[in-house]
Amino acid sequence: MTTDQVQTVCGLDAAQIRKARAKNPKMRERDFAQSLDISEAELAAAFVGYGTRRIEPRFDNLFSGLQQVGKVMALTRNESAVHEKIGPFEKFINGERAALILGEQIDTRMFPSNWVNGFAVEKQDGKDVRRSLQFFDAHGDAVQKIYARPETDMKAWDRLIDELALDDQEPGVLPNITPAPVFTRKTPADGVELQLRDRWKSLTDIHQFHGLLRDLDLDRVSAFELIGDDWAWRLDNGSVPALLRLAAAEEIPIMCFVGNKGCIQIHTGKIKTVMAKGPWINIMDPTFHLHLRTDHIHDVWAVRKKADTGHVTSIEAYDSDGKQIIQFFGARGEGNAERDDWRTLAENLPKLDRAISLGAAE
Repeated sequence: MTTDQVQTVCGLDAAQIRKARAKNPKMRERDFAQSLDISEAELAAAFVGYGTRRIEPRFDNLFSGLQQVGKVMALTRNESAVHEKIGPFEKFINGERAALILGEQIDTRMFPSNWVNGFAVEKQDGKDVRRSLQFFDAHGDAVQKIYARPETDMKAWDRLIDELALDDQEPGVLPNITPAPVFTRKTPADGVELQLRDRWKSLTDIHQFHGLLRDLDLDRVSAFELIGDDWAWRLDNGSVPALLRLAAAEEIPIMCFVGNKGCIQIHTGKIKTVMAKGPWINIMDPTFHLHLRTDHIHDVWAVRKKADTGHVTSIEAYDSDGKQIIQFFGARGEGNAERDDWRTLAENLPKLDRAISLGAAE
């Protein structure tokens, strides 16, 4: 028996998954996988040997190779937002727990332990062939996808795939896929509010905030609810589309973060073309595309944190479970104060009364 014949959790083997896909070729991979009750990584694995190769996400080899291929499109998403950046991979900084790509266009923070399965995919798209490198976490969810473009050096692309290719090139299931844990809000401990306020006031760098939450065993939204309006206040859910339209109209450069457990991708700069289509709000600029499901937004918060110069203000959107969907800052460099135009924009977005909003959340 080959791996092609091994049964998946949905009762379909790889050949049956390919047959089902052939009957529905236009549905997006993520949506099609969900329709079969399998992960997106398992869908990719069913096509190994049929336009897809298994590759190993070895960071040193992967990103040094990507630096040679030129312009690509890097896509990072979560359940509610898709963030696409077009440009070359530039400076790579590796690390055991976290790695970085620093560049004018592609700017990411990556967590290597969550890059578990990789595939090089060739897919027919009309008369063209669409080529991508796709990486998934232990639960089969995509952490990042990298797409070749007309300007990409395909010889360097193919060399990279050959370098990363695994010996196992049989189609079939992935034995290391595990169900994703359910995200749940944390119940704040008694007396934690005073500790939170003391620690929040003593921050000197916004990156210290993660340690604060860890030490006090708080999720982000719980911290915002406890801290008080001088540091965090809830906004109307229409604030994110309003923010995007205002930033575009007033030419205010922003930072836009979208992430998952394996990768956070960042856009820094001005935005121009903002369009709504159904529940989606979209940015369609030459090197930056954003697709955001506004109907998934349950809470929006404006948040102040101390930084190296004064304080900075973020606008953060969360889903109904309390998971972060997207985060915005005004563009700024280290050592520079927050932009006045961004602060004015953020502080004038429509607020919700704290008592009413917290009562609704309960």
